[in-house]
Amino acid sequence: MHILVVHNRYASAQPSGENKVVDQEVALLREAGHRVDLFERRSDDIGALSLPGKVAVPLLVPWNPGVRKELAARLRAERPDVVHIHNVFPLLSPAVIAACADAGVPAVATLHNYTQVCVPGTLQRAGRPCTECVGSSPLPAVRHGCYRDSRLATVPLAVSMAVNRRRWWTGVERFFCISAAQRDVLVRAGVPRQLVVVKHNFVPDPGVVRTGDGEHLLYLGRLAEAKGVRLLMAAWDEIAAVGGVGVPLVIAGTGPLEREVRAWAEGRDDVRYAGLYDTEQCRSALARAVAVVAPSTWLEAFGLVVVEAMAAGVPAVAAGHGAFAELVEDGETGLLHRPGDAASLASCLRRITADPVRNAELGQAARRRYEKGFSPSVGLERLTDEYRTVTQVTHGGQ
Repeated sequence: MHILVVHNRYASAQPSGENKVVDQEVALLREAGHRVDLFERRSDDIGALSLPGKVAVPLLVPWNPGVRKELAARLRAERPDVVHIHNVFPLLSPAVIAACADAGVPAVATLHNYTQVCVPGTLQRAGRPCTECVGSSPLPAVRHGCYRDSRLATVPLAVSMAVNRRRWWTGVERFFCISAAQRDVLVRAGVPRQLVVVKHNFVPDPGVVRTGDGEHLLYLGRLAEAKGVRLLMAAWDEIAAVGGVGVPLVIAGTGPLEREVRAWAEGRDDVRYAGLYDTEQCRSALARAVAVVAPSTWLEAFGLVVVEAMAAGVPAVAAGHGAFAELVEDGETGLLHRPGDAASLASCLRRITADPVRNAELGQAARRRYEKGFSPSVGLERLTDEYRTVTQVTHGGQ
């Protein structure tokens, strides 16, 4: 097949699970013999724009006519079988959907978060769950300044959500939700159920699995409130106050809480802040982990790090809501703690480290679950099946 992937790449200064998923899918499809081309914009490029160009960026968030014209021309010239849309914010806009219609090429879209129904895409405000805009107007998001704590910055996204909702629902042949939990939220908010399928992200086989007991507990991800970083620090302080668990906590990543995490970890022998790991460092750290910790306070749409841990034969301690509740089989492939509860998280961290034999059993079960549900072969089959279904419907099976 010939697939054109449309994606606005997130800034490279911070780790992006979406960028990683897109890159891995492209590589997987190419390795299987499919032709995959890219139509991309990069948020990194905003910094190099002229002042008028930077001023224009928010104005083009709801609709970028230049992108529509450029993409439609390319589609007419290249005639791919299907367009696969990922992120369109801030430089592409939903104009990409109109371009597909202009050229008569079917479009599918992966929904990596909740931006269809929530301006910041997190279903969270001020550190607490929030569904005020779900299924209704995005005006509350503007009132609260939900994007970057700024009403002004929130307006373009709110406008885009309001004016383009129907365009998404009528112009996209299939939405790929990355968990059943995400699908259920979106369907309740009005996304037509017949357009939505669950297609979990896959994870490449790391080629190395844990062989011993593990050397550390590992937090690997963005250092942000919604990811449960402050919750983890509180739980770890509770553990440290009664003597610790015998292994250190390694925190790897960057984000808005980096300075706070760095200060908290400084001078301690039970915590190590490692900064931002590259791919090989991530692989090595995972394979040496007693467990991966994923304490997100928001409803994760997937949870890539949990599946990466599974691939390495490592159990996870994760918040018992959102996608984590379907990814982690509590007591079988890892442990689930009560969301937002530091004491519950601390208890799970003690349990996961207390019995190496039981921990090894959890890790082995996690690896089996990965092989059955999240391996590249499974991901390729599900992805190409959906592509073929869409193209057969659109082109009458030709």
